[in-house]
Amino acid sequence: MAIISTNHAYSSVELQELSSRLITALHLSAGPIGISFTDARPDGIELFDEPMVEASADGRTGRVSAGCVFWMKATESSFSTIPSDHGNCSVGSFTHGLVALDDVAANSDVTELLGSGWVDTDAVAAIPFVGRRYQFVNYGPLSMGEFMPDVVLLRLNGRQMMVVSDATGMPIEGKPQCHIVAVAKEQGRVAASVGCALSRARTGMQPYEMTCAIPGGRLAEIVAAIEKAADIDGGVAKYAASDARRFAGDAAR
Repeated sequence: MAIISTNHAYSSVELQELSSRLITALHLSAGPIGISFTDARPDGIELFDEPMVEASADGRTGRVSAGCVFWMKATESSFSTIPSDHGNCSVGSFTHGLVALDDVAANSDVTELLGSGWVDTDAVAAIPFVGRRYQFVNYGPLSMGEFMPDVVLLRLNGRQMMVVSDATGMPIEGKPQCHIVAVAKEQGRVAASVGCALSRARTGMQPYEMTCAIPGGRLAEIVAAIEKAADIDGGVAKYAASDARRFAGDAAR
């Protein structure tokens, strides 16, 4: 299903309504979150204040083990982060435009990933990333509508991913999971990820959960497309369930 690209800023009320429509259409168990990249902290949004951990031997530290952990925390409240808050995960810091690849290439987490064969240097060089360094990365529940998101992130199960894929024709990406944020922000495309071992271990995401990143400025058109696809898929599923009941007797015999 083709989606014509538009770019729009939404009011708080509009964001709250769009969040509600997404939750209803997809039957989400985790609400959508907004992510924005800014050079000034949004009004009324406080800095994330959990303590920094002791630095590793290569100097890595941060307020969480990886930036994707902020996704989990942002379902409950809004907060702003600064680049150093993300510093424990070199890969996530790179995809979010907070460091250059050369700055972290010698870090132990990067050398571990390369040495294990998880990725190779060609794959690392091709990872999408946010094009410039911002002073703040802001997170919060879309349902609160406290700031205009550059990206809306969804956690989806297989059926929900099917509906969004039907609606948008999005590509399904692999590792690292966090690069879909950069794809949505920089390229204006919907992108999904099956997740990655790094992120799943750090966030505690359930085995059935996957993620999808939606460009914030295209949110209304994409929500409308998701609602249409969900309605169509629901109708087809009802037909298939009704048709399958003719075979119930065979299964019992």
